[in-house]
Amino acid sequence: MNAPGGFTQVLRALLAAHGPSGYERDPAAVWCRAADAIGAQVAIDVVGTPSARVAARDEGGEPRGGGGEGAAPRRLVVMGHIDEIGPIVTHIDDDGYLWFREVGGWDAQILVGQRVTIATREGHVPGVIGKKPIHLLRDEERKKVAEVRDLHIDIGARDGEHAASRVRIGDVAVIAAEPLELPNGRIASRALDNRLGSFVALESARLVAERGGAHGWEVVAVAAAQEEITFGGSRTSAFSLQPHAAIVVDVTHATDAPGIEVKEAGKHPLHSGPVLARGSTLNPRLFELLHHTAQQEAIPFTLEASGRNTGTDADAVHLSRGGVPTALVSIPLRYMHSPVELVALDDVHACARLIAAAAMRLDPDVSFAR
Repeated sequence: MNAPGGFTQVLRALLAAHGPSGYERDPAAVWCRAADAIGAQVAIDVVGTPSARVAARDEGGEPRGGGGEGAAPRRLVVMGHIDEIGPIVTHIDDDGYLWFREVGGWDAQILVGQRVTIATREGHVPGVIGKKPIHLLRDEERKKVAEVRDLHIDIGARDGEHAASRVRIGDVAVIAAEPLELPNGRIASRALDNRLGSFVALESARLVAERGGAHGWEVVAVAAAQEEITFGGSRTSAFSLQPHAAIVVDVTHATDAPGIEVKEAGKHPLHSGPVLARGSTLNPRLFELLHHTAQQEAIPFTLEASGRNTGTDADAVHLSRGGVPTALVSIPLRYMHSPVELVALDDVHACARLIAAAAMRLDPDVSFAR
């Protein structure tokens, strides 16, 4: 995994894997293999969320588990979600066309004319998303924005029976868009939201493991399932892991794309580093740790304000059990929820370096009480 600034094999494999919300098995398998390679303790829960545990070290620099002499180590969870948005088949008509709804939030305009790959029990089935051609639209229809109900998937089936022999109701698809490497260390791909977060969580755990672990703190990387629909993986993971602190990693809107108002969104263009969030649901002391660490490590960063919920797994994690001190670190991203999401890789790796450095600065006795 250690190729700072480069397009690593792990990240490429994560982006190539198909995994809409609730169907994350393939990207989770990639993530677990990478976690096993760094020597972490790997587990996966019934919801489909994998985790990778890096042991704490004691004052002498030796790994320390939960048993033996002395107090058990405290636990820092670093979480990014591993699911993506996609269509789910709801009906197969007599002519062999597949009708679908969205898994997660889609702009229907993006779906028109796309190629898709459907995951079935027999393997991947290719198809295309079709709609009535513009030549056949009435004048009033041309003025309307396409809706998902107007779109269908064509897999080249002869009829409904043929289509049903290849695809079942409930099969999910992703847009067929392989990662594209661009100049200036940038990449475009579907599923950057938020395979990037799951990658950063694991990469930060790897960096901590390289340094022998954090003093008095074990670090658990989590690749949460179902963020795009229910926050399911973050809810169950935060409950079961009982973290003493958590850092959630997600993407946010890069503000150097046309049409974005920086007065509302804040200013964080590509190559500006991690975006540190401050807000009503986020822990101020954990934020200050990240802020101070970025300054000390000379890692460029920007700030983002949140007056209510954040729209990320942090909204579920901070309310788990009796409450979890939670921070949010985001990666600037263009064209969110599209097959051409675009980021700068130096921002991705800077997030991992910052989180790892902050974990190494944690005091075993620190209090995050407001």
